[in-house]
Amino acid sequence: MTFISSFSINSERTAPFPFSIAAVKNAKNIELKGKVTFLVGDNGTGKSTLLETLAVHLNLPLIGGFIKTKRGFEAANRLQEFLDIRWKIDRRNGFFFRAEDFSHFVDSVERSNSGMNSWLGELKGEVPDHIIGQMKESNNRELREMRKIYGQDMLAFSHGEAYFKIMNERIKKGGIYLLDEPEAALSPSKQLSLIHFINNHLAEHMSQFIIATHSPMIMAYPNAQIYQITEDGMEETTLEETEHYFLTKSFLDNPEAYLRHLG
Repeated sequence: MTFISSFSINSERTAPFPFSIAAVKNAKNIELKGKVTFLVGDNGTGKSTLLETLAVHLNLPLIGGFIKTKRGFEAANRLQEFLDIRWKIDRRNGFFFRAEDFSHFVDSVERSNSGMNSWLGELKGEVPDHIIGQMKESNNRELREMRKIYGQDMLAFSHGEAYFKIMNERIKKGGIYLLDEPEAALSPSKQLSLIHFINNHLAEHMSQFIIATHSPMIMAYPNAQIYQITEDGMEETTLEETEHYFLTKSFLDNPEAYLRHLG
């Protein structure tokens, strides 16, 4: 059972960006048949833009707030009026994961906190101590909440460790979860851990995952649906028929054939 049964971007426009990218031009009546769907394709085919458009439509939370309050999603916002989602069950809770969001957000909070505390220190003697204390308390609240959730030394986490911290906190109940290229944060062993995490979650909860990825390991999730995006279309395919699988396997079977001209 899925929540979203299908989606389309119903526009005849082919220019300018984002209407010119393959995922936007070819996202017509895309049926989602299972609990896990992969969007695959080369760089620049628009997997992330398509995922962002779904996330904006659902107004899913991401690290540091909700997607509709964040900058950087102009293309997804432009596509909203053309997006048609058909539901089996209309359920709009979940989360939108981008591997880079965690470290960027933590770094911005830490820098903001440090700068504010420095400024408050300069006010000592000019503003009553209890007022400075109240301002510090307010300033530190967000940082304390993050440390409560993710641990004290957040910046010491690797991307992979941070990613799984977020996963464990944010994927606790049924919902729609959009993951954008999670392999960017994950080693091969952690990619296997992600497969097991999703499988364990789906054994206990009614959820739907839509994942943009380049990783043949992650695409190998059992019984997953795979859509390959090219300039010619957006077609359902098998793992073995994806360019990612073919090229990776071909390279690993005979790396010398690809590398013999180097040197």
